[in-house]
Amino acid sequence: MSSLLSKAAAFRFSEGGVAMFVGVLFVTTLLAAAANLLLPPESPLHVSTYTITLLGKYLCYALLALAVDIVWGYCGILSLGHCAFFALGGYGMGMYLMRQIGDRGVYGNPELPDFMVFLNWDSIPWYWQGMDQFWFAMIIVLAIPAILAFVFGWLAFRSKVTGVYLSIMTQALTYALMLAFFRNEMGFGGNNGLTDFKDILGFNLQSDRTRVSLFVITATLLALAYVCSQFIMRSKLGRIVVAIRDSESRSRFIGYKTESYKVWLFVYSSLLAAAAGALYVPQVGIINPGEFSPLNSIEVVVWVAVGGRGTLYGAVIGAILVNYAKTRFTAIMPEAWLFALGALFVWVTVFLPKGIAGFCEEKYAAFKQRKGFNQEVTS
Repeated sequence: MSSLLSKAAAFRFSEGGVAMFVGVLFVTTLLAAAANLLLPPESPLHVSTYTITLLGKYLCYALLALAVDIVWGYCGILSLGHCAFFALGGYGMGMYLMRQIGDRGVYGNPELPDFMVFLNWDSIPWYWQGMDQFWFAMIIVLAIPAILAFVFGWLAFRSKVTGVYLSIMTQALTYALMLAFFRNEMGFGGNNGLTDFKDILGFNLQSDRTRVSLFVITATLLALAYVCSQFIMRSKLGRIVVAIRDSESRSRFIGYKTESYKVWLFVYSSLLAAAAGALYVPQVGIINPGEFSPLNSIEVVVWVAVGGRGTLYGAVIGAILVNYAKTRFTAIMPEAWLFALGALFVWVTVFLPKGIAGFCEEKYAAFKQRKGFNQEVTS
């Protein structure tokens, strides 16, 4: 057991850590996809399409947790509003998917989505124009959250807003967006949101192959985001960001424009969150204003805390573990699953203050010290 813990903890520091993460993710994804497409449903090793969709959702959450860990774990920016970027990316993808329905909707209107027909709209709003083109929709998916993150970050960091005040501001941002998207006149489906999607790029969203493809794409994007994030954090830029986290005043004193580093890291993090939201929507099949809820953003912070902030891989582990526990608890104890989940969070906070990754690293350090002591004694 101690050997497993030592290997898990060494992953962060070893040269092959990134390759190990990508390798494990690749093998797991390949085995799950093959078990769904190649094995018959009666086989005990068959992975159902429902499970594939569930795994894809977990990976989207892992990408979102990775985005939060980048700004919180490495730069000390506790964002309680990252689900705003996640939901905006999801709405961008949802708009594209709604435009693909055409006359297959309930009301049979080839131009207007069903909710617009229901609300007696005469024409499609200007901001829906071009969303029937995948390439344009993907630009919007990334551009809108990035612009919002840049404007918010520039105003907040330039004004030297930090700590709990910044957290409250991010929470207020996502709450304001939630209230806005609940309004029918905004043109995003009101409280029902966007749903009843048919296909993506001409592929049926209910098909097993499409579901598996989305799962594989999500895993690939998570791997790329992890590699890119590790590269950034191990570069000079990453070291400056950590210095800003540890002592922003000293970093500013020696000549660094700390607000610029924080803004661009915040924008990069928002892009990852938006991409996670865009991949989440076609797999789950719905996007509504509830995704903007500040409680969701707080839950993401809990995932990162459980996994271990400032490690990247800890955020991924925390997101997958907590959401799996949430799924199991809702099935086993539907009336008391919130208490079980709360007990899990309290237990981790009390016994694993540095998260799972921190616990593994401590065990690895103790193992390494003990091993070095034994070698010294033998020699």
